[in-house]
Amino acid sequence: MDELLLRSLTPSVLAVLVRRGADFAAAEDAVQDALVEAVRVWPGDTPRDPKGWLVTVAWRRFLDATRADTSRRRREDRLDEEPAPGPAPAVDDTLQLYFLCAHPSLTPSSAVALTLRAVGGLTTRQIARAYLVPEATMAQRISRAKRTVSGVRFDRPGDVSTVLRVLYLVFNEGYSGDVDLAAEAIRLTRQLAAAIDHPEVAGLLALMLLHHARRASRTGPDGSLVPLAEQDRGRWDTGMIAEGVGILQAALARDRLGEFQAQAAVAALHADAPTAKETDWVQIVEWYDELAGLTDSPVVRLNRAVAVGEADGPRAGLAELAALSDSLPRRTAVAAYLHERDGDLATAARLYAEAAHRAPTLAERDHLTRQAARLNAERR
Repeated sequence: MDELLLRSLTPSVLAVLVRRGADFAAAEDAVQDALVEAVRVWPGDTPRDPKGWLVTVAWRRFLDATRADTSRRRREDRLDEEPAPGPAPAVDDTLQLYFLCAHPSLTPSSAVALTLRAVGGLTTRQIARAYLVPEATMAQRISRAKRTVSGVRFDRPGDVSTVLRVLYLVFNEGYSGDVDLAAEAIRLTRQLAAAIDHPEVAGLLALMLLHHARRASRTGPDGSLVPLAEQDRGRWDTGMIAEGVGILQAALARDRLGEFQAQAAVAALHADAPTAKETDWVQIVEWYDELAGLTDSPVVRLNRAVAVGEADGPRAGLAELAALSDSLPRRTAVAAYLHERDGDLATAARLYAEAAHRAPTLAERDHLTRQAARLNAERR
């Protein structure tokens, strides 16, 4: 049984049913029934047109369920207009499904879960394991999301930027359990890039590839974090970097700059440097200036302060940092790093320890604690 084939066909089959007028939740149930039937039938009799087979079976399951619901009998005339058997149309409705799953009425966590379920083809159990929550909790989250988008029709273009943010959220979850969400996000973004010609889709795909190329070097054998400057660049995936840079260059050539393209440009400059000392920090500052103009994000300004500290010296970076709120996540860790670069080890050690208490993850807390201990040992 080709599980990858089923997963790749699931979103387009679901989208066909929704486009024909099926309620999202009912369509999803019907598609799941068709997948179960495929697992039973296909090993002994694989259809020549797998997508068409799934569409036909799922639509019949949907009709059967609808006829059983007496409150919907008035809609039977429309529902009985079953298409004639034959190959499924070549039109790919998956793009509409992306927009539906990233509907603005959904919370980010619900949009992510629904995207993984409907577009990614993951089971509720797999998604729950990836997010380290009970399966029942994830099932409730997905059910609420399906109820929210039920009845939503594709009568206007979807918001590409919302879809991209959902995919970026999936990518940033990384890896846990038996599902590699970073790899899944790349797969889904490739699928989106094939369905829509948009420079920011390409920018996001390039950004994901450039970040993912460094994955093997981000942690030590004991699971500890390895900062970018200390990573073994020989372990970076040069093929993935080359692909990401190529996609980015093609997107930038269209002269429709967006935030994901700008972020990818920063990542490309890091990837291009043979060593940390050879990083083109001046150009990185320029890209952060572009990003700040596009987003006005405090996180962008925080990253820019680091880049300024590298390009113009730590005191220049600290001056940029002074304009940012103390409550900004990771600001204290950045301040500690810049004070260390400036030679103020006592202040840096104190700030590293303070940042460790605020760290969002255990790995980050341990890293910052080690930094504080290292500086305290050097001062003795």
